[in-house]
Amino acid sequence: MAKYINPFTDVGFKRIFGQELSKPLLLDFLNSLFEGEKHIVNLTFLDKEQPALFEEDRSLIYDIYCETDEGEKIIVEMQNKSQPFFKNRSIYYVSESIARQGERGSAWNYAIDSVYLVAFLNFSPIDFKKQFRTDVVLAEKGTKEQFSDKLRMIFLQLPLFTKEANECENQVERWIYLLKNMETLNRLPWAAQSAVFQKLESIADVGGMTRAERLQYDEALKKYRDTISVFEGVRMEGRKEGIVANARKMKSYGFTLEMISDITGLTMEEVRDL
Repeated sequence: MAKYINPFTDVGFKRIFGQELSKPLLLDFLNSLFEGEKHIVNLTFLDKEQPALFEEDRSLIYDIYCETDEGEKIIVEMQNKSQPFFKNRSIYYVSESIARQGERGSAWNYAIDSVYLVAFLNFSPIDFKKQFRTDVVLAEKGTKEQFSDKLRMIFLQLPLFTKEANECENQVERWIYLLKNMETLNRLPWAAQSAVFQKLESIADVGGMTRAERLQYDEALKKYRDTISVFEGVRMEGRKEGIVANARKMKSYGFTLEMISDITGLTMEEVRDL
């Protein structure tokens, strides 16, 4: 049995980033992510989660109201899920969070807080560049100058982060390494030197859960593994369809059945029936 929770289950993710007890962890992560740009000094979990497109989304996205040391107000959307139509869903959720700030009456002058989305991707969408961090802002197309700071989306493609513990160079990389590998670790690197990671170690310890929390986590873990299996099945089916399409093309070009079978891995019978 794993010593630490899987942070990408709904329960694990909220245990680390979505409760009052974990505020120091979230502050450290966000300030590491925005280092050199923003420094968040206070955050509040908003009471209501953003309305979901589908029922299964309701526990996957929540709002954090942040205040910077310069008095800026930012609403951060934390998102963690493999989903279809990912770009469109992300834009929808950010837009919803902006629109909810609207007030009735002619006196309101569109004074809105900035909305940032921080999305952990346990997969690499086919329409994303193959890079670990994708940072999206509103910018003027020709000059690339920022048009407004009211909307920003940061996508972290975890499969593309491949560093080992001794290769991590900054706090963001240490965070991502721990989140990505936590379920397989017997101890957390850097915990002895970092109060933040000591707290993470305590919060993430499966042994520290109550019986009710453990039952809830086990159910979330099963759901997570089922979801991963479904997505893997879809990917495998897609690969098989691509192989079949290529085999048909080779057959039309006059390749022998033996050659097509050898190249594609399909059986002679499967090639013959195409």
